[in-house]
Amino acid sequence: MLAAQPFSENRCYAGMEGSKAAKKSVRKSPEAKIREGYIAHVLEYGERPASVYKFIKNIKIKEEEFYEHFNSFENIEKDIWLNVFNTTLEAVKSDSVYDEYSVREKMLAFFYTYIEQLKSYRSFILQTVPKKIRPELTPYYLIDVRKAFKDWVNELLLEGEETEEIEKRPLIGKKYDEALWLQFLFVIGFWIKDNSKAFEKTDAAIEKSVNLAFDLMGRGPLDAIVDFGKFLFQNR
Repeated sequence: MLAAQPFSENRCYAGMEGSKAAKKSVRKSPEAKIREGYIAHVLEYGERPASVYKFIKNIKIKEEEFYEHFNSFENIEKDIWLNVFNTTLEAVKSDSVYDEYSVREKMLAFFYTYIEQLKSYRSFILQTVPKKIRPELTPYYLIDVRKAFKDWVNELLLEGEETEEIEKRPLIGKKYDEALWLQFLFVIGFWIKDNSKAFEKTDAAIEKSVNLAFDLMGRGPLDAIVDFGKFLFQNR
């Protein structure tokens, strides 16, 4: 079983910090300006803007420019979450040792880095997200993230089958991506409620839940029993 932090000390954060520094000299995109303005409004007033008109007046953009990128406040929230996911995945994949990681390690690296990214948005998240996330339901603001996450996860699952980290199972194997999505929701929900120093409990929850998931997806005693049963049936 892997240790809690099988990666470099910075867990891909160095690359993230470098990219932040590079972006300081680059003019913000309209999407970024709208996202930041929306977050600032929610944090200051504790609710969504009363209207698009009042919102664009405060952040000083034209209405047509707003609608070029978003058509509702809900879509801004979706974009905020998707942007965090994409930034995380980009940072993890850009790590020089990413390709050397096992599939399990790639998943651990993603979750550790993802939580680090979310810290910058914690006040906004606590303001807008219920403390109890129901894993069986995907919140509207995570719909786009769900698709992007499952696309990436399915790449990992194929890689895991090729390296034999993951056992090929005709029926339940098709549900692995959904199971890992539920784990994603579990991690977010746990972090939202976590009041431990530096979110140490969340780090432990990530380690234990990811290791359990990959232990279950890997070859285990049940597979040996099934193989033995097939052998006995074929040689009865």
